[in-house]
Amino acid sequence: MDKMIWIIEKENSSKRIDRLLNELCEDLSRNRIQMLIEQNSVLVNGKEIKANYKCKEGDKVELELPENQEPEAKPENIPLDIVYEDRDILVVNKPKGMVVHPSAGNWEHTLVNALLYHCRDLSGINGVLRPGIVHRIDKDTSGLLAVAKNDTAHNALAKQLSDKTMNRKYLALIDGILEHNYGTIDAPIGRDEKDRQKMTVTEKNSKEAITHFKVIERFKNKTLVECNLETGRTHQIRVHFQYIKYPIIGDPKYGRKNQIMASGQMLHAYQLTLRHPTTNQEMTFNAPLPQEFTDILEQLRKEME
Repeated sequence: MDKMIWIIEKENSSKRIDRLLNELCEDLSRNRIQMLIEQNSVLVNGKEIKANYKCKEGDKVELELPENQEPEAKPENIPLDIVYEDRDILVVNKPKGMVVHPSAGNWEHTLVNALLYHCRDLSGINGVLRPGIVHRIDKDTSGLLAVAKNDTAHNALAKQLSDKTMNRKYLALIDGILEHNYGTIDAPIGRDEKDRQKMTVTEKNSKEAITHFKVIERFKNKTLVECNLETGRTHQIRVHFQYIKYPIIGDPKYGRKNQIMASGQMLHAYQLTLRHPTTNQEMTFNAPLPQEFTDILEQLRKEME
């Protein structure tokens, strides 16, 4: 493992660490450098940093080059359902079954692979495996995602998420008749200590999680609800409805085994409202329900006749 060390001089202060290392290491692409930062192979004053870290005079920068590097995300000619696009942002309707970005076991056929083929100018803040990705939805959840084409747009959208001014609405089909027309589930979510692949409502090592819901339609033994996320925790809607004993239909991880089994959870991100990072104009986007979701709702309506 090769190791390189630099002390930042005044002339290089205020530069982003990824851009400076790209200048200092001519044989390394900026994408490769961002991946090394993401893997914590770059330390500043002995501490882990992000790609947008601004260097300061006197900083000690250490770069280790592991012998084996994870592959960068590669462009793939995969069709995209693009709802909106301009020079700053892109809003895409992700299909059920597609992983958002490459990771161990899913290096290909992800949304990021498709985005890289469609447009090469994506923000680099989240590194080479998640270019442009500001927020995520689960593999088997369909619906709208905002993608940043440059770092300025990325920072603006990320701030909206942090400030809770980006509005995300979902439709979910849940098991059971939910009697309340409106409600809020306010329960912290953290990693399940018994199963590290799952999340759970817990007070231990958890973060605030708030889901607002509204009943849209009731069937014989199921309910269609609209969910409005105030926070964006991993698996939040799925965990919250399992917690109140109304799990989402078709959810292989948090659902009941005797539910109607679709190809994954019946959860769709149907509406996204944000402010454009350049114009500050409020924009609302909608995505229709997938055919499978629509078919199951029609089946349930027929059972009510």
